[in-house]
Amino acid sequence: MTNQILIEIAYALPSQQVILPLKVTEGTTATQAVEASGILQKFPEIDLSQNKLGIFGKLVKADMPLREHDRVEIYRQLIADPKEVRRQRAAEGKAMKKGGGDLEA
Repeated sequence: MTNQILIEIAYALPSQQVILPLKVTEGTTATQAVEASGILQKFPEIDLSQNKLGIFGKLVKADMPLREHDRVEIYRQLIADPKEVRRQRAAEGKAMKKGGGDLEA
């Protein structure tokens, strides 16, 4: 008899979060678990060749075998590069300081 382990599959959109509990055979990979969960049918925008997978916030390879109580997280593509957003905010802040008026009068 093969051992079953309990895991979760998690996917979040800006307006909703889905966490699906799932029993899988020990040795099941992250990708196999996502496919077995049925989440790909509920969210057809998920593309396992594009979306990265993680376990509790740490990126993992798709073929990583899962352990009891792992939560496989499906990450969406970033809309904006966080580094670029910070650069833009910093540039705006510098521009505001230069034209900030008579604060040091």
